[in-house]
Amino acid sequence: MIKELVHDEAILSTPCEAATAADADVAQDLVDTLLSIEDAACLAANQIGVTKAIIALADDEGNAHVMFNPKVLFGMGAYKAEESCLTREGSVKVTRFAKIKVSYDELVDGELKPRKRDFVEWAAELIQHMCDHCNGKLV
Repeated sequence: MIKELVHDEAILSTPCEAATAADADVAQDLVDTLLSIEDAACLAANQIGVTKAIIALADDEGNAHVMFNPKVLFGMGAYKAEESCLTREGSVKVTRFAKIKVSYDELVDGELKPRKRDFVEWAAELIQHMCDHCNGKLV
């Protein structure tokens, strides 16, 4: 179901709780909402009002990929970036990493399965932005 985006800083600044397989409906709402927004690249569950650690990213083909409980384990190649956000006014200057290793859970056949993967460049920046959202950091 497509949800309204949340702009309430009280919700956006609340660190998200760990997500479980029971949050599959939240993940689907996140995907539906992300894909309904033209030119949107990523979305976190708290941006649709649910403080669970779930993020969705759109790839170049318009497919969405979901990560439950994402955590950046380490990053390399720090650089300064200026980012905008779907749920915040203006843009902010942040430090990001060109390459990151992320641990996350993937929903497979109704169960969360642990994963680790490296991401670079644009995907790495998006994931770092979404992890900030999950941690309650206003970006």
